[in-house]
Amino acid sequence: MKIKPLADRVVIKMLEAEETTKGGIILTSSAKEKPQVAEIVAVGPGGVVDGKEIKMEVKVGDKVMLQKYAGTEVKLDGVEYMILRQSDILAIVTD
Repeated sequence: MKIKPLADRVVIKMLEAEETTKGGIILTSSAKEKPQVAEIVAVGPGGVVDGKEIKMEVKVGDKVMLQKYAGTEVKLDGVEYMILRQSDILAIVTD
């Protein structure tokens, strides 16, 4: 099954949280912060949203940083995804 987002929405898959700190300390699951970096797996077409023309600036495969409590979590075929508006994305992460 596939997810096809509508309007200015994107589907993302959260990237795993770090298991160790930069200093080499192993983190327990309760000490890990919720990751705020994700990979885009699907992008809506954009268009007119609330009377404004929206151009999609992200593409499938982009790694992005997002707001902490943005989006709606969904589970499809055992995989967790999040659907959110492009405006909830703060930045594109580059290497």
